[in-house]
Amino acid sequence: MTRPPLYVRRPFLAGLLRQLPLLVVLGFVATGLLFVSLGHWRQGLVIVGLALGGAGVLRLLLPVRRAGFLAVRSRPVDFVLMTGAGLALAVIALMIPAA
Repeated sequence: MTRPPLYVRRPFLAGLLRQLPLLVVLGFVATGLLFVSLGHWRQGLVIVGLALGGAGVLRLLLPVRRAGFLAVRSRPVDFVLMTGAGLALAVIALMIPAA
């Protein structure tokens, strides 16, 4: 006898695993915001920018079923917007002169 799929046996766990890429990205964003709140704003914003860039790369590489809520629009649009925003945030944070 075959076992039923995971989404039938444990729907919460299946949903959590489906959103794992988003949870990883949010973990990096939270780390970056922690750096910002501790006064290291430049490093924190670079971490957030890299997290957005990583989200774009994950969206490009993962199939729609595995991308979870990272898949909002079409794959090329999601990739360009997320990586572009992440790159812009990191570059702008690094270009601001230190006081």
